[in-house]
Amino acid sequence: MKKLITFIIAIIATVSVKAQNGGIEGRITDNNELPIPGVNITLKGTSVGTITNANGYFILNRIAQGKQTFLFSFVGFKNREIEVAISSNEVHDFGTIKLYEGSEILQDVVVTGERTNKFSREETAYVAKLPLKDLENTQVYSTVTSDLLISQVVTNFEDALKNAAGVQKLWTSTGRGGDGAGYYSLRGFSVQPRLVNGLPGITNGSINAANIERIEVIKGPSATLFGNTVSSYGGLINVVTKKPYAGFGGEMSYTTGSFGLNTIAGDFNTPLDSENNIYFRLNTSYSTKNSFQDAGFRKSFFVAPSLTYKVNNRLTFSLYSEISQAEQTNPVFLFLNRSAPTEASNLDELNYNNKLSFTSNDLTLKNPSSNYRVETDYKISEAWNSQTIISQSHTSTEGYYSYLFDHNIFGGNTYTRFISHQNASTHTTDVQQNFIGDFSIGNFRNRMVAGLDFFNATMLSNNTGYVFYGNVTPQGGVNNDNPFTPAVETAPFPLSKVAVNQALSGSALTTSKTSTNVYSAYVSDVINFTPAFSAMASVRLDVFDNQGNVLTDADDYDQTTLSPKFGLMYQPILDKFSVFANYQNGFSNVAPALVGDPNAGPQTVKNFKPEQANQFEAGIKTNLFDYRFNATLSYYNILVSNRVITDPDSPFNKIQGGEVTSSGYEIEINANPVAGFNIRAGYSNNDSKTTKTDNPNILNIRPLEAGPRSLYNFWSTYEIQNGALNGIGFGAGFNGGSEQAAINYVNTGTFMLPEYLIANASIFYQAEKFRIGLKLNNALDKEYYKGWSTITPQEPRSLMANFIYKF
Repeated sequence: MKKLITFIIAIIATVSVKAQNGGIEGRITDNNELPIPGVNITLKGTSVGTITNANGYFILNRIAQGKQTFLFSFVGFKNREIEVAISSNEVHDFGTIKLYEGSEILQDVVVTGERTNKFSREETAYVAKLPLKDLENTQVYSTVTSDLLISQVVTNFEDALKNAAGVQKLWTSTGRGGDGAGYYSLRGFSVQPRLVNGLPGITNGSINAANIERIEVIKGPSATLFGNTVSSYGGLINVVTKKPYAGFGGEMSYTTGSFGLNTIAGDFNTPLDSENNIYFRLNTSYSTKNSFQDAGFRKSFFVAPSLTYKVNNRLTFSLYSEISQAEQTNPVFLFLNRSAPTEASNLDELNYNNKLSFTSNDLTLKNPSSNYRVETDYKISEAWNSQTIISQSHTSTEGYYSYLFDHNIFGGNTYTRFISHQNASTHTTDVQQNFIGDFSIGNFRNRMVAGLDFFNATMLSNNTGYVFYGNVTPQGGVNNDNPFTPAVETAPFPLSKVAVNQALSGSALTTSKTSTNVYSAYVSDVINFTPAFSAMASVRLDVFDNQGNVLTDADDYDQTTLSPKFGLMYQPILDKFSVFANYQNGFSNVAPALVGDPNAGPQTVKNFKPEQANQFEAGIKTNLFDYRFNATLSYYNILVSNRVITDPDSPFNKIQGGEVTSSGYEIEINANPVAGFNIRAGYSNNDSKTTKTDNPNILNIRPLEAGPRSLYNFWSTYEIQNGALNGIGFGAGFNGGSEQAAINYVNTGTFMLPEYLIANASIFYQAEKFRIGLKLNNALDKEYYKGWSTITPQEPRSLMANFIYKF
């Protein structure tokens, strides 16, 4: 009875205090209406405050009556101040307060609230270099989220990109110096992943999937905001890494599967001070996997420490790094001859035994790489932020690289093997200063970024030349090995380091060091004439200073290019449906060429203008049914002019003036029709051809880099939401493409790679703290190939098991 009286008195006292002083309550969400836990709510000018709970709710009592200003702040979001009159007889209910993400280039907050549409993301700050919702962005891009990667048990970058509409792998990562990263076809043009968190992140190998928060495939020529060093005429690929966040947590995962797959990964996040202003996150993984062929493997170790220090509500420092050590055998490439008729026109005629690797586990390439970024974000005023970024990338190649080339001189589809010892490295430095504003001029809202950028790339090479190392047939036989060498006198040719080094002993090293500087200034403004109607206008001035080989001035050159970009956006249904159109520009600097027959007289240096790509595009975007259905449908037309090619009448001359057109349409859908059911689907159709050239061998022919004309992808998962089977889920999907030409010139004939349809399936159990999953790739064990003037067999059916524990 005494305890009951004490409790009643305490309640009366609390109510009395609340009545005398007043209070506030409410709920805080992000722009997607998902709760944000841990938001700081402070009575301005005092130390009185509280934080939101796991569901975003807060309550704060004992507030003096009168006008009071409250500050709402959270790392990665823009601060918000609200003034309200506090009465002594009420608790003021704010209802729902929305916070909007700040500069994502510097800090990317992890919100622990549950997203319903897990395969999509409605906003990013990278595509436009300022925070912008997809519905407000006149550019088309595909986002591959971490939830989508987890649902598919993705352990490599190539599989992740199968989820982006219109993307096709052309080459597996070779690991060789200079351009060893994978190549992909996008809107009819080849592209490599060269952007990390919106900044240059060059790599010679395959990107590790352990630190990927999401992948953004930005469509169309994008040189205006990103320059030509990281983008192609078809677009660019931006990898967004995991960042520190408020709170303690993380996970451990283990994946095992067919062909010796074993991957262990860890993700650990913690605050480092009692005020929760310093956050540290560490991602790491170790992975090994063998080839499905008779030889071949890849192993890698990866660690990514990152730190964010929120000095105060105006100033934040961040440090991000990724360090990787990888070793792999050379992936199999059958290179077709680009200047002589092909003996086989399809795989049946080639009679290829795709279980043969034509290599040895004794011949490997090592690809250590690292990326470092230091970022500073300073809030100048309520309208303007300053952003300073310094980044460096280092990547190198050491080891043996080989390829098989169709000489077409011995018959029997004979391929000559060439081997080189690689010793090369690439070092890049990028410095950016951005000023990002959100302000109004009259009744017009402006969201603007103005920036300066300096980029340097230095490449060093000490490779040997390529030496002959035997002739082989696609069935594994030998044919006409001439000239013979002691290392290749007997089949199947000893592929040991000793034998290869003996063959390479007579090949001289080619030593070179090249350096390139790019100085750029850009400005982009999104103007809202009304809440529903906006326009984007952007321009970039790019000064390209190529120092060529640093040992001589003969190959130095510089070019200055102006790159514009425009877009219009109208939302007939605000925040739900938009119609857009854009004009985008891309360009490539072309080095001077030494022309003229060296045996017939003096040679001269010939200069060229930059190649130019211009895109016109129109389409629609939707975000319907409370963010449960979003779709993008667009039609584009890209014209590339000033193409430089070899003169068909003289191999010693270069000519400029060619044109390539690439047009098509794309559709991508992300849907969450009912709780627990998520769908991702995409389709693209591309028509690409060389429409103007002095080379009759390629006129009106689809370029090889364009890949298949049609591509499609689909993936869906369903997780049971209640009952005895709560947490059990299933996944199923497919991806495929139409046939494509591996080679297709008038003088060579055509070699066609067949169309393919690959089915995949999964089953999983999802609990609060752990997830167990099984994934079956290529469930029907389909034999299929990809290539770009090459023939590369793809992996047959494989099974993977995955376990994730969260803490």
